[in-house]
Amino acid sequence: MGSIPHFGKPTGFTYRDAVLSECHRMRPKFIVIPTLGKGRMDHFQMDTHASRPGHTMPEIRLRRGFTLIEMVITVAIVGLLATAALPLGRLALQREKEAELRAALREIRTAIDAYKEAVDQGRIVKNADKSGYPADLRVLHEGVPDASRADNATLYFIRRIPRDPFSSDRTAAPEDTWGLRSYLSPPDDPQSGEDVFDVYSLSGGKGLNRVPYREW
Repeated sequence: MGSIPHFGKPTGFTYRDAVLSECHRMRPKFIVIPTLGKGRMDHFQMDTHASRPGHTMPEIRLRRGFTLIEMVITVAIVGLLATAALPLGRLALQREKEAELRAALREIRTAIDAYKEAVDQGRIVKNADKSGYPADLRVLHEGVPDASRADNATLYFIRRIPRDPFSSDRTAAPEDTWGLRSYLSPPDDPQSGEDVFDVYSLSGGKGLNRVPYREW
């Protein structure tokens, strides 16, 4: 440790204080002592420089870990938040499908009306005993000859038939996922027939507005 420096005899400063001061100068800054607590490992960091003249107890800093109870509570809170988020996810998915259903119905019905208008204009040949509506949905995107032109150019009314977003049969053709209503069938009991006057969803569910999808 070397020789203890001579401090003389100033008032209030003893030989013991001089020894403690020299020991304090030569000691490491911190000593970390691991100790086993209840259910966790605690680390006590002792400030060895705290034992200066006039100090009776060293400063102890505590680094705490997580107990088993704290971990269980944290996992339970995370699980509760995840459970609360599931209904919100289903609600967002339902809203997205309902928006797709509205768009698909509007597109198909617009194409059906355009076909009927072309018949009324004489651009599509129609038998006298027919309603003038398309025989099926496929003809809307496959096209029909334009009777008003010498070259019989094809008339198209829709680029493609959209699928019913609520249909559970992913292997069926898009036009087969819809319910068909003929011109002669009533609106409260739609039935297919020799033409397609309207379409509706075959889903048995209800929308967020409480209206069955079949009535949209």
